[in-house]
Amino acid sequence: MITVNYHKTCPNGQDLKLVINEQAVEVNESADTTALQYLRSNGLTGTKEGCASGDCGACTVMVGELNGGKVQFKTVNSCIVPIGQLAGMHIVTAEGLADQSGLHPAQDEMVACHGSQCGFCTPGFVMSLAAMVENGDPAKIETVQQGISGNLCRCTGYRPIVQAGMNALGRDYESRLQDPAFFKDTKSPSQGNVQQPLNESALREAMVQYPKASLIAGGTDLMLEVTQRYQHFERLIDVSRVMELRSITETQDTYCIGASVTYTELERFFAQRSQSLVSLLHRLGSRQIRNCGTIGGNLANGSPIADMPPVLICWGATVELCTSSGQTRGVSINEFYRGYRQTVLQADEYIAGIRIPKRSLDSFARFYKSSKRIEDDISSVMGAFLFQGDGSEITAARIAFGGMAATPVSLPGIEDILVGKTINKRLLSEVGEAIGEMMSPMTDVRASAEYRAAMARSMLERALNEFSGVSKPLVMELKLHA
Repeated sequence: MITVNYHKTCPNGQDLKLVINEQAVEVNESADTTALQYLRSNGLTGTKEGCASGDCGACTVMVGELNGGKVQFKTVNSCIVPIGQLAGMHIVTAEGLADQSGLHPAQDEMVACHGSQCGFCTPGFVMSLAAMVENGDPAKIETVQQGISGNLCRCTGYRPIVQAGMNALGRDYESRLQDPAFFKDTKSPSQGNVQQPLNESALREAMVQYPKASLIAGGTDLMLEVTQRYQHFERLIDVSRVMELRSITETQDTYCIGASVTYTELERFFAQRSQSLVSLLHRLGSRQIRNCGTIGGNLANGSPIADMPPVLICWGATVELCTSSGQTRGVSINEFYRGYRQTVLQADEYIAGIRIPKRSLDSFARFYKSSKRIEDDISSVMGAFLFQGDGSEITAARIAFGGMAATPVSLPGIEDILVGKTINKRLLSEVGEAIGEMMSPMTDVRASAEYRAAMARSMLERALNEFSGVSKPLVMELKLHA
């Protein structure tokens, strides 16, 4: 049992139960105490704090959850995960990997491949590699690169680390961490100042009982208020375990995606349905962020640089909203945003899900993201394009951009120009000029207005050329050289 050395004020709270490195632990902390704060305060200092915003990966830990009798691990940024969200789960840190028989394969191969220099980032890398080993991921370079995309190394470079990952995934390994017995008597669905409703009925009750509490799903944006702006949340309502919000269902005409579905889950669902979206998701945050961040959270925070809204605009999606009394309404994604970080969400409403017409996925679609880094970065410009037609003549078009203004924008004027036209150099020139006249991009620290306008024209031209067959989609091939 890890001894708890401190407790923040948690007046009517109860101890939540979880497992840390194979030991049962009871925790009673304030709602916004992060897992990183708790771990380091209790002697587990192998987990480092770098950016405190989920960008560098130094704080990465594995979190195991029992699902259908099998333990599944995922990596999370402990610096932005409230410890209260991890009730009933198994946290594994760098200290918990090795045992009496020796080092974990991820640790052993990092040593053998000389993957560590200063060592500050090393525990985070090891945890990302270890999670892939524990889940039995294939020994592919792409798998390793995706797995460590949220871990930054400024010393040795990535080659020895990627090699360590490949070697670790290729080893025969029988894990002791997969034992379901660790999860006995750990379930605590609603504890203290972090309420964890398991269905929508319980969620609505919690909203009525605690009307001032903030809703949290992945916390990848909300928790920055704590770590960067030093705000305090007295109480949180965690929607990440609400069954209806975690599900993806489909009718004859519609895909219904629950608001608490994570990006990682979206990757799996759309793997055979929209490769364009999957390619975009690989550039949305990092694996740690995608394991926690949700589609509903991406919409609810109202950010103009969110990556999903332009996609959903092109797909003609509808946002399903629900009040604490159970009243529902559907809002077109085009009407969801009212201004900078402002949406139509009322104080007693939550996003229940997003409806996407199936027919939209039958159309040609391209989603492009411009950012300073390939992975784990915020968009300077996000472009989404949907076309219908025979490859040259366009019969229907939808165009949307993020990062241009205070809200995501659609361009019906450009769409009208395109419909009924044959793609040629004259048309490309015409829409290129028109897009500059119809948009007034902003200038900020990420890009100038001129750059954004030029990028928007380039993205539109690229999408049209790919639709007509003039050019093929760009594919980035990353290879490990001997």
